[in-house]
Amino acid sequence: MHRLLPTFIGAAILLSMLAGPSRAQDPVPADAPSRSGGTAVEEGDDFDREFEDDFSDDAGEDGEAVTVADPLEPINRGFFWFNDKLYFYVLKPAVKVFRIVPEPARKSLRNFFSNLLTPIRLGSALLQFKFKDAGTELGRLVINTTIGVGGLFDPAKKHFGMEKKEEDFGQVLGYYGMGPVFYIVLPFLGPSNLRDAAGNAGDSYMNPLSYRYIKTRHELTTTERMVVTAVNQVNSLSLDRETYEMIKRESLDPYVTIRNAYIQNREGKIRE
Repeated sequence: MHRLLPTFIGAAILLSMLAGPSRAQDPVPADAPSRSGGTAVEEGDDFDREFEDDFSDDAGEDGEAVTVADPLEPINRGFFWFNDKLYFYVLKPAVKVFRIVPEPARKSLRNFFSNLLTPIRLGSALLQFKFKDAGTELGRLVINTTIGVGGLFDPAKKHFGMEKKEEDFGQVLGYYGMGPVFYIVLPFLGPSNLRDAAGNAGDSYMNPLSYRYIKTRHELTTTERMVVTAVNQVNSLSLDRETYEMIKRESLDPYVTIRNAYIQNREGKIRE
């Protein structure tokens, strides 16, 4: 696997560059509306909105906001401070450098990783008996791996209208009745809760990059997995319109804003 990964990434960059130069990103008005309440995006732009979705403020059942205990708030705020500094002093400079890569190439790289992580969404949908969503994910995997050149492109969505289904093991635990218990902020990973933190273990098991369930001589080392994960994260942020910075500018207490939005968003996804 690790021998093929650089080839796929290189192919993503090459094919996307051949597809044409990246479009210049016009300045976006700070007050322009968007789905998550952040800055607007270019019409027709299909970049991955996972980062923004994490902060969308979906109300709970019957429109009532969901509250989750935060007994570790002093510790959580410490990790929030750490992640904030990590973003501005490490991730943001890395993202600026990464944006040298043409946008079509970065989108292809995003598509590749999304296709690669299909087992997480597929397995989570099956465990919740969402057979239609599981079928959609399986169809997307087949179409994008073949017609989409190893997942570099997304013809399943563009030509067949098959939207990606966001499912993970944290949602599985919620489906079976486990509550969020309490809110936590994880270093490097950001906002979470006890249920979703436990769900990360399930996601890791179903993640093809880990290969913990198939022992072969091609298994990625811990360092290689960290590098691949970091590339994926930086690439995703390079396609984001600085949602986090907008939240910091417009919030009196960004910690509370992000906590509340994360809680509502996760509960909304579990009820879908």
